[in-house]
Amino acid sequence: MASNDQGTNGGADAAAAWTDIAERSRKIIADFVDRTAAGGGPGFNETIRIGQAFAEAVARLWSDPIKLVHAQMSLWQDYAALWQRTAERLAGGKPEPVAATDPADRRFRHPEWEESHVFDFLKQSYLLTANWMHSTFRDVEGLDDKTAKKIEFYTRQWVDAVSPTNFLLTNPEALKATVESRGENLIKGLQNLLADLERGQGRLDIKTTQHEKFQIGVNLATTPGKVVFQNDLMQLIQFAPTTAKVCKRPLLIVPPWINKYYILDLRPENSFIQWAVDRGFTVFIVSWVNPDAKLARKSFEDYMIEGPLAALDAIEQATGERSITAIGYCIGGTLMAATLAYMAAKGDDRIAAVTFFTTLVDFAEAGDLEVFIDEEQLKELETKMAERGYLEGSEMASTFSMLRSNDLIWNYVVNNYLLGKEPFPFDILHWNADSTRMPAAMHSFYLRKMYVENKLVEPGGLTLGGVPIDLGKVALPTYVLSTREDHIAPWKTTFAATRLYNGPVRFVLSLSGHVAGVVNPPAANRYGYWTNGQPQAHPEAWLAAAEKHEGSWWPDWARWNRRHAGAQVAARKPGDGKLTPIEDAPGRYVTASAPAGR
Repeated sequence: MASNDQGTNGGADAAAAWTDIAERSRKIIADFVDRTAAGGGPGFNETIRIGQAFAEAVARLWSDPIKLVHAQMSLWQDYAALWQRTAERLAGGKPEPVAATDPADRRFRHPEWEESHVFDFLKQSYLLTANWMHSTFRDVEGLDDKTAKKIEFYTRQWVDAVSPTNFLLTNPEALKATVESRGENLIKGLQNLLADLERGQGRLDIKTTQHEKFQIGVNLATTPGKVVFQNDLMQLIQFAPTTAKVCKRPLLIVPPWINKYYILDLRPENSFIQWAVDRGFTVFIVSWVNPDAKLARKSFEDYMIEGPLAALDAIEQATGERSITAIGYCIGGTLMAATLAYMAAKGDDRIAAVTFFTTLVDFAEAGDLEVFIDEEQLKELETKMAERGYLEGSEMASTFSMLRSNDLIWNYVVNNYLLGKEPFPFDILHWNADSTRMPAAMHSFYLRKMYVENKLVEPGGLTLGGVPIDLGKVALPTYVLSTREDHIAPWKTTFAATRLYNGPVRFVLSLSGHVAGVVNPPAANRYGYWTNGQPQAHPEAWLAAAEKHEGSWWPDWARWNRRHAGAQVAARKPGDGKLTPIEDAPGRYVTASAPAGR
């Protein structure tokens, strides 16, 4: 009887789940239709542009039929080799794979992809076809560089999307879960999908971590400190010392305003800020506002004046120290570089040494982001921003996710929808989803002047505060950190900074990517980094002669920064100087529009 009751209850629960799914689906579809009835739908214009780019590529391919036939023959030969290898395996042999899996490709880590003849054949068929598509479109002649990059990028997007791991019937792990749970994983997966659609109001907002596990000021951004200054664009946080003595020169960090500052202050065990405070640095950080339409006219110049320049004045009031060291991270580093050039022209020497984390200043080869930034797309974006005064943070986040679609999109499609699981609680991914808006005027200037026109690297190409900007006038000690797998600021492009500044430059290359390569505490003992004290003209030559070190680059930076941070003085607490603390860290600006309950 108990078994029958359980079966009855299970059937009732499943029926209730399906009823709930049907009703929620109906509402989402109705809302989507209402919003898109008057237009082509989200991404419609971009889809047209992609189609035009591929049409041009295909036309070029057909114009050289011999080359096309050779490419087709190569694919057929690879498939013939795969059939032969499969036959050998079925006969008990152990032949080498025709298409080997990249060890870093986590999609095929389930043992069935190796052990099963069927899934092994399916995997290698996919890899052969994917490699063929990449090589075929990469070798198309006669395309301009921008079209070629767009085709290469979207070929990769399509190839990633059609991976057999992304579909139930061709994913052995998902099939096993379906059999073992009698389809409960699929019901949970549908519920996860609907929750993501509801949260995104019809746009698929894929949940990448358990956001409810994190709270700013509780288990994230917990380094003690005070907000000691604020204006329209930022709050300035001074962190409480943990040592009796500190370096004379305070340290100012200018993070990117695309996300919140706490990427450098996640949990205590991976907080760069806490680590720096514990090493005797008086740390200040800019916490940028999450702007709304009222700040639509704030410009790149305003970010310079109300950001690092205002922070310099405030730090002197807070500590009595005129001279500091500084760090700029990503777009915050781009702003810092422009600010230093402005200060050099003004004869302002308050920054004694500077560090750049994964920062572009020469945008000639800006990586995959170039795909999204051309004159046509920029005009559309400017029109959209003009209507509401800003670029919504979720739109920028979606763009960054596409740059690593297997890790940030398809991995969660499989986990959340096919397997019906909750994603792992991961602090970096919570921060990644906590995106901020971009004021229309500032963001338009940044994209146009940096990515499209590459004016920052041109002496006098930009004028800020009435001053022509020339990076060649920056002549202070500089530490440039890049990361080898960076998809936002490619390291070979950031290397250009070693030839732009006139002061001594220490270039350091870390393993991993734009975020993980920076947030790499020594206690984790992960990754590694390269150094090379000899100047080199080209990044490949620099790396070939560089020395590899194990673990984190943080201690290397601390030794470098300490040489420029002055003698030891008594520790300074927030409120000791002329500035009265406004509120406890992390402050109101960083908590605005946090993804509560996502």
